[in-house]
Amino acid sequence: AYFALQVIHARRKHKISPPETTGHPEFERIFRAQVNCSEYFPIFISLLWVAGIFFHQGVVAACGLLYLYTRFRYFQGYAAAAQERLGPLYASAQLLWLLIGLAAVGLLAHFLLT
Repeated sequence: AYFALQVIHARRKHKISPPETTGHPEFERIFRAQVNCSEYFPIFISLLWVAGIFFHQGVVAACGLLYLYTRFRYFQGYAAAAQERLGPLYASAQLLWLLIGLAAVGLLAHFLLT
């Protein structure tokens, strides 16, 4: 929701009416950051859910909070300059891979050990 509100604010600031998605470079960066975060959100939620059920809720919750923080930093970096998004992007990707690993370990343990 925060990211969507930032897009609305950027639209008003740069006078870009919906459904336009191009205009001032700052608006375009903020818009792309919001869209990119939205594209990854279903993957994140699915992995968080599966890993939380089959692995360990505390560990997964900590990974989830770190992921949300890195996506926030990604958004901030992308809004400032396109190159500043890369560090948080890689960190969030590593956390998604970690969640994939935790979910896989939890699923394997659940179905092979029972």
